[in-house]
Amino acid sequence: MNRKDDFSRLEINLKGCLENYEYFRSRLEASTKLLVLVKANAYGHGAVEFASLMEEAGADYLAVAYPVEGMELRDAGIKSPILVLSGGADSFNEIIDHNLEPGIPNLYSLKALCEILERRGVTDYPVHIKLDTGMHRLGFMSEEMHDLIDFISDCKWVKVKSIYSHLAAADEPDCDGFTLAQISLFKDNADRLVEALGYKPLYHILNSAGIERFPQYQFDMVRLGIGIYGVSAIPGVRLSPVASFKCKVLQVKTLMPGDGTIGYGRHGKIAPEGTVIATIPVGYADGLDRHLSRGNASFSINGHKVPTIGNICMDMTMLDVTGVDVKVGDTVTIFGDDPTVSELAAILDTIPYEVLTSVPRRIERIIVR
Repeated sequence: MNRKDDFSRLEINLKGCLENYEYFRSRLEASTKLLVLVKANAYGHGAVEFASLMEEAGADYLAVAYPVEGMELRDAGIKSPILVLSGGADSFNEIIDHNLEPGIPNLYSLKALCEILERRGVTDYPVHIKLDTGMHRLGFMSEEMHDLIDFISDCKWVKVKSIYSHLAAADEPDCDGFTLAQISLFKDNADRLVEALGYKPLYHILNSAGIERFPQYQFDMVRLGIGIYGVSAIPGVRLSPVASFKCKVLQVKTLMPGDGTIGYGRHGKIAPEGTVIATIPVGYADGLDRHLSRGNASFSINGHKVPTIGNICMDMTMLDVTGVDVKVGDTVTIFGDDPTVSELAAILDTIPYEVLTSVPRRIERIIVR
């Protein structure tokens, strides 16, 4: 038995990944650039591995949340342009040292970067200007555009590579009016900035849901996040699952009523006719939310769905496999084809992003080609 078969693992399906890439690519004009989000360890999929796949697939840009994520990619040999969405002023020297491109959300950050670039004698350093069009998280508000334009129009230290904003509710049809207003405000303020700059950077505002639902506003580039990982914003569209969280059965035992109960807090009850349980080597430290305990979720084994029993532990979980032919070493699918990550997210009343990014680095990522 080789290592990849012997450990809990997150299998990354290369074929599924490329199918999703082509699905979104097909919705774009040939001239539109494609940026792929690999922040948060590539949404839990393994940043270095996934960035390499996207580089091979032809992605024009990568993006991360924090400088340390971009530094990890550079140290691993990733050559693609990397946008750092949340680069703080304290990290600008590291950003420059690793040839990363910071998103600039306010005048304080822009001035701090320019001071560092001036001291280092660097001109025309690539930056990306973030506009706040309604998300109200980061970015220049409309009333701040005058001061931005006044400062940047005479600044030789930076070169604006792109102007971008973020849609707050592109996946919510009830909010389409708001989304269209965001897009309109984005173009108005971006055009104001371009007029002052005297050159035209890339425009981008569409996220995964935006690509699917508002492709007419793709501008010069789009940002592909959760979509590449297999989650669609359109009901009925089933993208290819990219990540499959799997593990092996550690032990199988048959328990009778006289044996007591199962797990912490004694919440796992044994049936009068007896209960067969299988213990697997993943728990809440591996991303299995404890709200999935006590039969609230079922996982796949040998073609059957089997429920959790008792409370999920830190490193282990017990499954009720009564009536199912199960032996030590059999493979259990936590999420993948069945159940899907979206189905687990629905049980938890959350979004697939949270489930995916909860799988820690101690779970090995395996590329399945």
